[in-house]
Amino acid sequence: MDTNTPGYAEAIAEIERILDSFNNEQVDIDGLAAQVKRATELISMCREKLRKAEEDVAKVLREEPGEKG
Repeated sequence: MDTNTPGYAEAIAEIERILDSFNNEQVDIDGLAAQVKRATELISMCREKLRKAEEDVAKVLREEPGEKG
């Protein structure tokens, strides 16, 4: 994994911090666009991680029980 890419839990935590700052009106108008862009990037990354995890789980479930080590 890229060292600049946060893990799922870290991304969710950052999204929550961004939402909290919106809810508490702590984002000034100059930072609003940047925060929205960052949140959008994080949401996309989380969706991709979830999609990949779903594929991995489905692959494991399709394997024959005798093939596991």
